[in-house]
Amino acid sequence: MPLIINGQRVEDALLDNEFSQIKAYHESLGNTSCCERDPEFRATARDNIAARVLLAQAAARDVEPTPDAEVDAAVAKLVDEYGGRDWFFMRTGATEEQMPLVRRDVDVDLRVKRMLDRLADADDTATEADLRAHYEQHLSAFLTDEQVRASHILKNPKGEGAKAAYDELRAVRRQLKAGADFVAMAEQHSERGEGTSIDLGLFKRGELAPEFEAVAFSLDVGEISPIFTTQYGMHVITVTEHKPAEPKPFEEVRDEVITHRRALRRDAATRALVERLRRDAVVEEIDAEAEAAAAMA
Repeated sequence: MPLIINGQRVEDALLDNEFSQIKAYHESLGNTSCCERDPEFRATARDNIAARVLLAQAAARDVEPTPDAEVDAAVAKLVDEYGGRDWFFMRTGATEEQMPLVRRDVDVDLRVKRMLDRLADADDTATEADLRAHYEQHLSAFLTDEQVRASHILKNPKGEGAKAAYDELRAVRRQLKAGADFVAMAEQHSERGEGTSIDLGLFKRGELAPEFEAVAFSLDVGEISPIFTTQYGMHVITVTEHKPAEPKPFEEVRDEVITHRRALRRDAATRALVERLRRDAVVEEIDAEAEAAAAMA
C-alpha cells in the first residue's frame, strides 16, 4: 500500500524491494520459510523506508547542498561500482536522461551523511578515560581472531570408488582413535597432490571451506573428527593447536576504539532523530485500488 510521508509519495515498488531484501536476508540465515513472517517483514520494510524518507527530508531542509565536485565524484564512484556506465544503466534501470535525478539523490545521501556525522560529533568531549572505559565495555569488538591448526587426511574418490574410500577412512579413523600416529596414517592414506600438505598450519574463520572450518573449530586439541565432505573430497582431521580470541591491548587499538565509539554515538543519534521526526510527521496510507477507481471515474 503506497505511503505519503509529509506530502512525499512512496510507491509500492520501493516498499516491495525493501521487503524482498529483508526476507532474503532472513532466509539466508535459515530464520524463516515460506510466508509465515511476511507481515513482520513488511512492517519492518515500511519502518525502514519511512525512516530514510524522513532523514532525507530533514537533510534537504536543514543541510547545505553538496558542492558539485563532491557530487560528481560520488556519482562517478557509484557508476564504477556497477562496472561502468552501461552496466549502471542496465542494472538500475536508469537512463541518461535520468542522471540529474541520480545526482539529486546522491546529493541528498551526502547531506544525510553530513547531518548524522554532525550529530555524532556534537558535544563529544571524550577523554582518555572515556576511551578506556568504552574499550573495557566493548572488549568483544577488539579481539584477535580465534585460530586453529589442523592436520587432515583426504580422499577424493571418483565415481564408484566413493564407498571404498569411505570404508578406508572408517578403518583409518578407528586406528587413530585407538592411538595411531596421525601423520604416519596421513602419509599412508591421504591423497596428496602437488603443493598440498598434511599440516594446514594456523587458520582463522573465512580462510578455508566453510564445512571444513565448521568441523575444525568444533574440535578440541587432539580430537579426531568424524568423516565429513567438502568440495575437495572426504576428510578426517585433527586439531593440533588452538589459539582463542583474546583482547588486543588498548594502545594497539586506540584508533579502532575511537571509530567504534563514534559509530555507536552515530547510531544512537540517528535513532533519536528518527523518533523525533516520526512524532512530527504526517504519514498517510493510500488505497491504491480506490485511487485507481477514482482516476477512471
